[in-house]
Amino acid sequence: MDIYSDLLKQHGLKVTIQRVAIMKYLMGTLSHPTADTIFNDLIRCNPSMSLATVYKTLDTLRNEGLILELNTGEDSNRYDGNVRPHSHFRCLRCNSIIDIKLPQSHHEQINKEVSITYNVDVLERKCFFFGYCQDCGGGNSTQSLYNNNFKSH
Repeated sequence: MDIYSDLLKQHGLKVTIQRVAIMKYLMGTLSHPTADTIFNDLIRCNPSMSLATVYKTLDTLRNEGLILELNTGEDSNRYDGNVRPHSHFRCLRCNSIIDIKLPQSHHEQINKEVSITYNVDVLERKCFFFGYCQDCGGGNSTQSLYNNNFKSH
């Protein structure tokens, strides 16, 4: 058995060719694809797969905590096979999404501060950064929040 089948079984899900293919695809990419992209990339090797199956499978995998669904303000949601705590950066020009890995202590500190300050129970946190990636000229911009707000005077 492969790790994808094992994960599905551990969550009490039926192992299907489509579910395994979608999990393998998402866990093997950093591109944060849309459902349409997943369908178009997998249909070549899985001609019996339908777009409806992709959407149903993504919904099931998300509900089981096996993948993340990202809404970054675009027309379509994106999907991420990395369910460990991390943040995302979306380029406003090319729409690429990059995983932002912060130390676990940062995530825990943010959750703790929000809980204490606002007297709430934090169950989930999603953090998105927006700007321009390196390929689109990012890192050199005078429009950057960092460049404008955090320069020493």
